[in-house]
Amino acid sequence: MSPRLDELRTDDTRQSASSTSPSDPTGHIPSQSIAAESDPAVFPEIDDLPEIPPFDEVGPVDARALSKTLFERLESLEEGTHEFAYVRNTLVELNLALVKFAASRFRSRSEPMEDIVQVGTIGLIKAIDRFELSRGVEFPTFAMPTIVGEIKRFFRDTSWSVRVPRRLQELRLDLAKAGDELAQKLDRAPTVHELAERLGITNDEVVEGMAASNAYTASSLDAQPEEDDSEGALADRIGYEDHGLEGIEYVESLKPLIAELPPRDRKILSLRFVANMTQSEIGEELGISQMHVSRLLSRTLGRLRKGLMVEE
Repeated sequence: MSPRLDELRTDDTRQSASSTSPSDPTGHIPSQSIAAESDPAVFPEIDDLPEIPPFDEVGPVDARALSKTLFERLESLEEGTHEFAYVRNTLVELNLALVKFAASRFRSRSEPMEDIVQVGTIGLIKAIDRFELSRGVEFPTFAMPTIVGEIKRFFRDTSWSVRVPRRLQELRLDLAKAGDELAQKLDRAPTVHELAERLGITNDEVVEGMAASNAYTASSLDAQPEEDDSEGALADRIGYEDHGLEGIEYVESLKPLIAELPPRDRKILSLRFVANMTQSEIGEELGISQMHVSRLLSRTLGRLRKGLMVEE
């Protein structure tokens, strides 16, 4: 038996070897349980397995050869037994290097590497459960697409800043792939119509997919710009609501109506609403009483209001 497993074996594990060992949700059994289950006195069926050195010292070639032997033994064991779990868990630990290699492709993502490795390990376990030696395919070749697929599914389902339907998530990927292909072919960015024609969808669906892409990542309003970016933070570049725009339409409609007013009425409007003078100040300016200014101003405003109502 392996020196590593002998080191793990203790008197306590020998005494509890005949009892059921707890496992985690993925079926992974703790090392102490593995050590107990490896005792040939308890499970003679696994006594003839090859000696396995510490897993972190096994090279790729040796791991491949050992995995093949373990898969042969796994096919002869009954699922659900301790022997089956021991061999299966040994295969998982023996091939963790595949998970770490696959996870390294996603190191630039925002998710912690530990989470990516954990998700990739789930893919490895699925690959072990589905693998068959009779297919004549090397296990790493078979397992890698499953591991990478599990990691990609993790990013697809959990990494969107805003949750969007699965249809739009998949459409985003199709648009990205078609966009790259068309950009290389046309030597320019493809148009919406060209993307729609390439994917066999409508222009509206392309626009919807592009809009959904904006929900994948979110940026902080206070995020500082890149070194080569001359603009400030995003919050400094976002526009604000200009309430003065609401009156532009009325101002443009009033211009011809004001032009038709007598000069004195236009003067009163200018002093009141442009110079912000009071009615008393306007009266002193024009040499008339405040009451007279009030009547003239009311009459002029009523005329303008009536003119706007007629235009509407």
